[in-house]
Amino acid sequence: MLAVRGRRMRQRRQMLDLIAVSFMIDAAILLIYVQAGTIAPVVAVTFAVCGGILGSILFALSESGFNDRFPDHYLTVPIAITHLVLIIGFAAWVPQIGAFFLFELFVVFGFAALRADRRQALISWGALLCVLTPLFLLTDLPISLPHQSPLERLATLLALVLTVGRCMFIGVFSKAMRDSLYKRGIQLREAYQRIEELAELDELTGAYNRRRIMRHLDNEIERAARHCEPLSLALIDLDWFKRINDTFGHPTGDEVLRTFAITIFANIRSFDRFGRYGGEEFLLLLPNTSEDEARLILDRLRLIVAGLDWSAFSPSMSVTLSAGVTTMTLQESTESVLSRADRALYEAKHGGRNRVASA
Repeated sequence: MLAVRGRRMRQRRQMLDLIAVSFMIDAAILLIYVQAGTIAPVVAVTFAVCGGILGSILFALSESGFNDRFPDHYLTVPIAITHLVLIIGFAAWVPQIGAFFLFELFVVFGFAALRADRRQALISWGALLCVLTPLFLLTDLPISLPHQSPLERLATLLALVLTVGRCMFIGVFSKAMRDSLYKRGIQLREAYQRIEELAELDELTGAYNRRRIMRHLDNEIERAARHCEPLSLALIDLDWFKRINDTFGHPTGDEVLRTFAITIFANIRSFDRFGRYGGEEFLLLLPNTSEDEARLILDRLRLIVAGLDWSAFSPSMSVTLSAGVTTMTLQESTESVLSRADRALYEAKHGGRNRVASA
């Protein structure tokens, strides 16, 4: 929560900095009009003071956390309407440069458009209409843009060019925001995908967890029936694993499980599926594989596991596996094929362990 509030505050500071720069640009142009004798110095001073007061209030509200009480923590509509009233007030006060102030409306509503939703946009536009209508229809103020003297033409030129420039900058800023949001969206999707992957993996071994391997089994059963292809599977159990835990400790037992899982992953085909069925028991799915082929695959894995140098964990350690292999028949249920594989595993373990049996 604190991280979110900190990020929002930094974003608001950035926006307030842009507003402050915009006020300084306008104040500088007003000084040129003052130098040209178009307006009295009090106009430029008042405008600068109003900008400073408004900026200070907005900054104080933002830093105090007041903005965070609202869904729109930028206070888009209140700020836009406040600037609108300020601009129209100055345009009515000094109509001889009134068009200069009206130019600022493009900048104000350009900033507002960065954050406004449809409802906020309609409210802001309605406020603009309500303020401009009496100015143009109920008064005869000579709203104009002076250009008689060279200084006035310079000020007018700067007003036009810098207004367009600020509007273009808002567009560039908006694109940068969209790009940033797009990249963040990609990162969030990648993080979500990673979370989904982690939720489907056994935390200890990296193999599929029971929920995911059972889902793969259901999918492979459907695929095998649809394409009339054989599907074999094997229940694999590490022999005497409880004894390993009791003798060498659970941390060593965990390392044995991890090493076993890595070994199996390294020696199965890319389309095979391997998951932890429970405890030291694992389920291996062998799509498009006959029973004889499955037995050969499991016997090869058995020899690989037995041939590993387990002495790295303890000089007296040896690890073997027993496996029950079966091949699905037509219209056979998941429970039925797993039950047959379990019976085959029982036969392998009670037949002396470190062997593969089929059912």
